Amino acid sequence: MNADTTTLQRATPSWDGAVPPLKPVTISLRSRIIVWLLKRLLRPFLGWVVRGSHVRIARVQLALASQVCKDSSGLAQDYRVVGRVPGHVLGDLRDTHKPAILYLHGGAFLMPAVPQTHVWLLGRLCRELDAVGFMADYRLAPAAKFPAALDDCERAYRALLELGFDARKIVIAGESAGGNLTLGVLQRIRKAGLPMPCCAVPISPATELGRIHAPPSRALKRKRDPILPIAALARVDEMYAGDWDASDPELSPLYADLTGFPPLYLLASDNEVLLDDTVLLARRAREAGLKVKLDVWPALPHAFPLFEALFPEVREARKDMVAFMREHIGR
Repeated sequence: MNADTTTLQRATPSWDGAVPPLKPVTISLRSRIIVWLLKRLLRPFLGWVVRGSHVRIARVQLALASQVCKDSSGLAQDYRVVGRVPGHVLGDLRDTHKPAILYLHGGAFLMPAVPQTHVWLLGRLCRELDAVGFMADYRLAPAAKFPAALDDCERAYRALLELGFDARKIVIAGESAGGNLTLGVLQRIRKAGLPMPCCAVPISPATELGRIHAPPSRALKRKRDPILPIAALARVDEMYAGDWDASDPELSPLYADLTGFPPLYLLASDNEVLLDDTVLLARRAREAGLKVKLDVWPALPHAFPLFEALFPEVREARKDMVAFMREHIGR
């Protein structure tokens, strides 16, 4: 048993009666050095943003949204209102015979989609699946608190159905806060009696917003996580959830009844504070009788599928996501 596996066993709840095995991939020395640099550069920056004034947060929101995706995998890019929700569109929404990917971006419920990473990834997924993509530009905290973002994401799914896309060909995916919203939208879909999407892919989802100290990996990996300053994220919960009861399953989907959800593919890194958010959710999904796939990657940072430009190894994660989506589209 290697050192990474030993650490995982000490820190992580069991998955189906056993410690979740690490994905058998080799992370290069170059990638490990980049992870080390992120820890010293990006994590302090994110802490500075989260602890800042509303004006500082607004300036960062504008700076991130101003970036341009220069490679959309040959798909037409647009920004338009779909239903009552604006967002980035890849491909032609009139092609309703094709699969559709509803992507819910992360960013701690504070940051907008970053075109250079979020739109780039969605473009790759759509190209490989011959799908149309919509990335909902949901309302952000602190200007809009829960449930505004979730309301927007539900409206985005309803809009795809109203356009004529077959739910059996719709995939919902999202990372971090977007993974939280993905699980929240599935609850809304079930509650409204709408047809479920064919599958969902929550990446490093935040599934518990009421406790900054738990699940266990938040405390055990607080010094190790290369990106997320877990103590600072307590302020995110305040800005996003406000006085709302954080045990509400739509806010903390770890406590949701997952019965009737579509197949789930969950990804996380053993190097992130939200590891146990993912593992515990996967366990509860399996207990609910769902078809669940869980991959825990070694060494890489939170929401690593976004960072293929930094980590060539992530290409395999994207291929795994595409294979899972392709397996379930149309069923």
